[in-house]
Amino acid sequence: MTTPSDPSYPAHWEADVVLRDGGTARIRPITTEDAGRLVSFYEQVSDESKYYRFFAPYPRLSDRDVHRFTHHDYVDRVGLAATVGEEFIGTVRYDRIGPDGRPASAPADEAEVAFLVQDAHQGRGVASALLEHIGAVARERGIRRFAAEVLPANNKMIKVFTDAGYQQKRSFEDGSVHLTLDLEPTAESLAVQRAREQRAEARSVQRLLAPGSVAVIGVSRSGGGVGAAALRNLRDSGFRGHLYAVNEAATADLLDGVRAYRALGDIDAPVDLAVIAVPAARVPEAVAACGEHGVQGLVVLSAGYGESGPAGLDRQRELVRQVRSYGMRLIGPNAYGVINTAPEVALNASLTPAPAPIRGRIGLFTQSGAIGISLLSALLRRGAGLSSFVSAGNRADVSGNDILQYWYEDEATDVALMYLETLGNPRKFTRLARRTAAEKPVVVARGGGRHTPAGHVVPGTGLADTTVSALLRQAGVIRVDTVTELVDVGLLLASQPLPAGPRVAILGNSESLGVLTYDACLAQGLRPAVPLDLTTAATPQDFRLALGAALASAENDAVVVTVIPWVNEQTPQDDLAAALRDAVAGRPGKPVAVVHVELAELVDALSPAGVLPGAGTRTGPVRPGPRGVPLPGTPLQHPGTPHPDTAAPAAGGTGSGEAPDVRIPAYPAAERAVRAVAEAVRYGQWRRANADAGQVPAYEDIDEAGAAARLAGLLADAGDRVLTLTEPDAGALLAHYGIRVLPTLPAPTADDAVSAARTLGYPVALKTTAPHLRHRADLGGVRLDLATEADLRRSYEELTDLLGTPAELQPVVQAMVPRGVDTVVRSVIDPAAGAVLSFGLAGVASELLGDTAHRLVPATDRDAAGLIRSIRAAPLLFGWRGSDPVDTAALEELLLRLSRLVDDHPEVVGVTLEPVVVATEGLRVLSATVRVARPPARTDLGPRTLPSY
Repeated sequence: MTTPSDPSYPAHWEADVVLRDGGTARIRPITTEDAGRLVSFYEQVSDESKYYRFFAPYPRLSDRDVHRFTHHDYVDRVGLAATVGEEFIGTVRYDRIGPDGRPASAPADEAEVAFLVQDAHQGRGVASALLEHIGAVARERGIRRFAAEVLPANNKMIKVFTDAGYQQKRSFEDGSVHLTLDLEPTAESLAVQRAREQRAEARSVQRLLAPGSVAVIGVSRSGGGVGAAALRNLRDSGFRGHLYAVNEAATADLLDGVRAYRALGDIDAPVDLAVIAVPAARVPEAVAACGEHGVQGLVVLSAGYGESGPAGLDRQRELVRQVRSYGMRLIGPNAYGVINTAPEVALNASLTPAPAPIRGRIGLFTQSGAIGISLLSALLRRGAGLSSFVSAGNRADVSGNDILQYWYEDEATDVALMYLETLGNPRKFTRLARRTAAEKPVVVARGGGRHTPAGHVVPGTGLADTTVSALLRQAGVIRVDTVTELVDVGLLLASQPLPAGPRVAILGNSESLGVLTYDACLAQGLRPAVPLDLTTAATPQDFRLALGAALASAENDAVVVTVIPWVNEQTPQDDLAAALRDAVAGRPGKPVAVVHVELAELVDALSPAGVLPGAGTRTGPVRPGPRGVPLPGTPLQHPGTPHPDTAAPAAGGTGSGEAPDVRIPAYPAAERAVRAVAEAVRYGQWRRANADAGQVPAYEDIDEAGAAARLAGLLADAGDRVLTLTEPDAGALLAHYGIRVLPTLPAPTADDAVSAARTLGYPVALKTTAPHLRHRADLGGVRLDLATEADLRRSYEELTDLLGTPAELQPVVQAMVPRGVDTVVRSVIDPAAGAVLSFGLAGVASELLGDTAHRLVPATDRDAAGLIRSIRAAPLLFGWRGSDPVDTAALEELLLRLSRLVDDHPEVVGVTLEPVVVATEGLRVLSATVRVARPPARTDLGPRTLPSY
């Protein structure tokens, strides 16, 4: 008898998943308490589906069937159910079988698998999700293959198997299709799984951002409070769908001009999105009403959750469980809200007063409401528009990862801006960001550093903030330090093409400002040309000609224009803006940024005035700019590509005397403009390099099965402990992956040292291995090039006289290796980021100066090459000051082999190879430390699942 409270119940198999249509379901093991649910589920399945499952008419389950399908040992017989609320919507089970097809136990590694999905939920991806999870369970229990019998007419189920991406065999026997699936994950199965994850999570966000109807729960009759503010903003933004107000004390048909109801259940129409603004104690009641009404998603503005302390955190966890039990997604709690400026939606379900931000091409995600307000205001002041905005508060459910999934395929979003206080799943975030950044820029500002804001539940990380930043940049993320930089960089990327290189032309009417810009370019690693001083007498026509020439020159990749006020103030700033925009329109293809001093009106003038094509579908008045200038509503251009809603200007100008529809970002300081240009240059370089992402090499001498068997033996009695392997065990494990550790022989006495030297052959090294002296040659614990027995005995005596007894020093003898550069190679499993590969030079460079580079595992050949070249001390490997270059190809191979070991075997939680002596030909690993532990139940390669908080 197994129940959820039974110690043998595998609770780690429970998971929340997003289905194909964006709804959620919970997958969990079936227990003996599920008999009633199973019978009810079966009664709702059509006769046709029952026939496909049992190959014969099977109108009802017998008592014996119910017992069989609810009693499992969770080893040889396993059943999983997909549930919404308390009801089953799909089931899957496997039974381990032997070669004769009869029930069996381990070591039999094949199982028969069968599915049944309620007809009303077919087509939602339930069976595909169940297959992923039952496959992971089977692998955990030592099952390597699934066998399935399917009727030829059951095309849907055949497609579930054939589309999974596993290696499979298919045959037709006795009137049925016989399928055999190899459960070992493949590149194809992983790609299928992640593509399904992307589509499902993107769809779940789309349902939140493009609802056909919205209900605001908690609207006060007085017109005050959060709920009333959210309702007014929805109404005044011109929301295109149906809008409802809910207040249990409502006495009129209308609240703030919106149809009002005393309860959500009184609304006799579907509600897609509910905005909840009631006290935290009453939120569960509101969530239950939403679930019963079939609401698809929630925005919970209410506070009093994780940010308020331990009791609030428990309340937050229960909120997530309740929301997901109804198949809904949640933004919040403690959220600021969401905005979608698409004209067919016009959604402002936030606390931002209407009218909502203008339509544009920037997507914005924040966790902090206060930072969200600041970013929205900054973008508004500088004439930028948004495609969508999400401020997730405590992000207990929907997170930045979900929004990235949505933006990846959202044609309305060209640039993704994110303010993140925490990274709940950095490994997944970097994976999604890499894929998104290959299509559109992802700019991230991280707040909080190592501090976790109240209300955010994330796995702890042992990585320094600089390491996380390096990993983000590896994934193509543009990492900035402040919200000001976030806006600066976002504006440039949203309106300008990517630069082809780092060459920057500088021109303007101030020599001093030009010099400041020149110095800022050098500080950012750019290659600026000598500034062109147009003098203070320059006219708009002079600027137009100079900018046009700079853009036409093949010597420049970007241009920075510097402007100070004219002394006579007779030159209108609109004229200058028109001249600059006309020059850019005549020579498109290169980015331009403007640095101005006390010319605030130039910022507005450099943006097209008025409501332009693509924005005219909005309702309500045009939102005025800071000085009454109407802000533009045209969609921003994708870098280098005109947006279809914006007519491309003719070369040389518009021909009408009006400034062309060109947007040029302006900055009040040279450093800010140059930083934005530099980030665009680096991103462009990453994009070009990422076009060839590299490969994970396959080495024929790798013995993956042998390593797995050795790890299984080492961990057989380990329990939950992390083991540090002995030197022989570490060397043997690494040898399975072609990593050879130079042997050492113990030397507890001088005679033992001499015997060891005879075995290894002179010359030898004598080293201490005591923890406090390990790798500390500076303390005298290492003696090298001992060519004779006399040298060895003398060094042994000196070592023990100086540093301690042999028992304390634990001396060893090792053969000498060719001279080279001492390096250190590490890999560590971080609970948040996953497996990380690190490289640096041994000693002061990495330990004191922190000169270490990092890459995510699995590393490609391009990653390995970039890793060894990205440390500051890299010249020492390539012939610095006339020295011989070392064998970097061998070093890259070592890095790739270690990456493969850690990626193939999650049991390996830490490896340190130090020192690795890289010579002109080959390398030698002199010492290795390996730590192993039982792998986590779920990894990034496991079945897709929502995070559990």
